[in-house]
Amino acid sequence: MEKCVARHKSCLAEPVDPKFEPAEAAAEPTGTMAERRRAHHALVHELLTQGAGFRQIARHLGWSHRTVSKYAHAATWQELVVGQKPRPSLVDPFKHYLARRIGEGCLKASALYREITEHGFSGSYAIVRKFVEQYRSGPDLTSLPRPPSVRQVTGWICRHPDNLVGRDTEQLRKILDRCPELESAVELVRSFADMMTHLHGERLAAWITAAEQAALPGISRFATGLNADIAAVTAGLSLPFSSGPVEGNVNRIKMIKRQMYGRAGFDLLRKRVLLA
Repeated sequence: MEKCVARHKSCLAEPVDPKFEPAEAAAEPTGTMAERRRAHHALVHELLTQGAGFRQIARHLGWSHRTVSKYAHAATWQELVVGQKPRPSLVDPFKHYLARRIGEGCLKASALYREITEHGFSGSYAIVRKFVEQYRSGPDLTSLPRPPSVRQVTGWICRHPDNLVGRDTEQLRKILDRCPELESAVELVRSFADMMTHLHGERLAAWITAAEQAALPGISRFATGLNADIAAVTAGLSLPFSSGPVEGNVNRIKMIKRQMYGRAGFDLLRKRVLLA
């Protein structure tokens, strides 16, 4: 089951909001230049609302026609501040992918660079490193929930549903809603567990067929392997007899043997096994 979950590891993380964007400088520009741009932009647009033309405004302010036109065609004064308007970057098409991977806890720029290069990224490593660095101390990373591990999800699936706490049950349900393959795997695992618990060996052949058709890693190979000794497996799932007590006693003897290793001989081991 763990192999199947690992194959669909990308489904374990919560989907990233398509509106999510990396943290960038959101504060408005400050300084003497910014204040001048703000005042000039407001002045030009105020004269335009009064009906003045570009040439009239240029003569009134003593500016060139080109300067007045620049202020008039700017929707906001921030566009006039040098460097404020973001330039397109080669990393832009990969921002959502990087944000999701960073949310999963991957902050290694070299690994992320290799991943997006395989998806067609043609930029440099320095661009990716700069993108990742803004998350290392920013608040955005903590806002993204850390996805459960493969081992955690495998445990949730192999455990009886009644033994799961509410939070784990809800999280598992969200994962299964996102991944139909894991949903099929859960149905197969719980169906096999029901056969073992209630001794319905007659359903084994149908279960093997369904598991092989599902073509799920780990599970399908396990189902194919059962055909090598189908009679014994069917008997084990049908008869009330079990080797459990024998296996339990073997495990107990091995535990005692390990406890006494290097301390006593066979005679004491025999007494402990018989008298335990």
